[in-house]
Amino acid sequence: MSTASYVLGIVSALAVLGVVIEMLRRRRLRERHAVWWLIAGILALIIGVFPGVLVRAADAVGIQVPTNLVFFVSLAVLFLVCLQHSSELTRLESQSQRLAERLALLETRLDESSQPTHQ
Repeated sequence: MSTASYVLGIVSALAVLGVVIEMLRRRRLRERHAVWWLIAGILALIIGVFPGVLVRAADAVGIQVPTNLVFFVSLAVLFLVCLQHSSELTRLESQSQRLAERLALLETRLDESSQPTHQ
């Protein structure tokens, strides 16, 4: 690989880390959602700075083309992000349904208490 591609990899990894950290700082991203992006950015930075790590890791797991390991790890990280978001969405849907049911009960009680009683 050329020096330009190494520099591009390092700059890209630093940009990802910078964006994630800035979003955390501005509270636009919660910590539990940022974990996978931070892991991906750190891995990309390590590979950019020490490209031999990728070759050794690919050899260790029996992958002949190191780039294939990058694609596999990237796909795994994205899968975990999707799984985490699906879990969060399911929890929020359940919570929203419970809140809607509670609101309906409260509105029913309010309607019943505001109606005049006939004696």
